[in-house]
Amino acid sequence: MTVILDSSAVLAMVFGEPGGGHVLSKSRGALLSAVNADEVFHKVARKGIDRRDVETQLTKLAVEITAFDTAQARLCAALHPRVAGTDTSFADRACLSLGMATGWSILTADDKWLTLGLDLDIRLIR
Repeated sequence: MTVILDSSAVLAMVFGEPGGGHVLSKSRGALLSAVNADEVFHKVARKGIDRRDVETQLTKLAVEITAFDTAQARLCAALHPRVAGTDTSFADRACLSLGMATGWSILTADDKWLTLGLDLDIRLIR
């Protein structure tokens, strides 16, 4: 099964947090939005981890970092009014819109996504 990884899922895997092992077992061949990759690289750098180490790990798992293109930007923008007032970030919407574009399941640690009422297969890692 091919899945989409939210930043929270990748960070759980990188930091050895609960659910990280589950992400590792499901992430071979997964997609990661370039927007979410940016968020991951920023957060690991703040913890003193070289982003290249994370990129190497993602490459070994054949995780594809996919560009945030115009079509996805339109989907992401269309999500904005649907999730207004839910503390859903741009990176969250980028991940959700990638799920809309592909129809693939999304792995996340963000349980509030289940309350958004979106027709997406959102799977919690913990």
